Amino acid sequence: MTSSRNIKKTQSIVNTSPPETLFILGAVSQYVGAAIAFNLFDTLGVSTVAILRVLGAAIVTILIRRSWKRSIPRGDLVWVAAFGVVLAGMNLCFYLAIDNLPLGNAVAIEFLGPIVIAFSGQRSFRSICSLLLASIGVALLAEVSPEGSATGVVFALAAGSLWALYILLGSHVARSNAHMDGLGIGMMIGAIVISPAGLDGLQEIGSEPVLALVALSTGILSSAIPYSIDQVVFRRVSRFRFAFLQALLPATAVLVGTITLRQQPSLLELSGIFLVIIAILLRKQRAEG
Repeated sequence: MTSSRNIKKTQSIVNTSPPETLFILGAVSQYVGAAIAFNLFDTLGVSTVAILRVLGAAIVTILIRRSWKRSIPRGDLVWVAAFGVVLAGMNLCFYLAIDNLPLGNAVAIEFLGPIVIAFSGQRSFRSICSLLLASIGVALLAEVSPEGSATGVVFALAAGSLWALYILLGSHVARSNAHMDGLGIGMMIGAIVISPAGLDGLQEIGSEPVLALVALSTGILSSAIPYSIDQVVFRRVSRFRFAFLQALLPATAVLVGTITLRQQPSLLELSGIFLVIIAILLRKQRAEG
């Protein structure tokens, strides 16, 4: 009884919290999980870690939701499957990108996806200015360097394209009858679809069972929590505003690194955070006006 009451209380807090706050919470969870996952790349392989992350998130979400007890209309299931494949592919491509590119380059290139979606929904001079400020802020945060490979750029562009599709499909799933159940089932389908990419690594899991469990658990922090928050936000804001709010992710990543890893942000990074905050405030004033 107490557990049920606590769950309802938590849901109420999530449903009434500002989207910006939810995004920051989701980003903190996502980047803590990403830091753990990055340390597993050399042992398990990039593709295998990506697969286990999505699979772990799917299992946890399905168990919490008891999704097997609910039926999803066939029409919604098609959208759920497409959403799950795109989500899993996005994670895989981004991991492969940062394995071939500096993180800043990958983040900057990948962010082109939500920028395109955000720009397509702008109708006022103020909105366009706020989006430009956010874009410049992300570019400063990314600290782009000339290092890396053409392969990394291709994977980063693919991740950005899939990020744009994630926003479009995620918004549809969030407003369908599937909603949170669609998230868990979609991720399970996605994990199965991308599994051939990590077959070599999956065969080695038997010799590293503890690390495999750690990789699965990163799915809770990196996928289950932030993507569940996304589903809540999708129901409350337009996909254009959702895409715009993605600028909070790299800004939060720098703050997480500062607090948890004691990394001192550069003047450019601080300037980037400042521009993102100003852009969010400008966009928020317009949304409330």
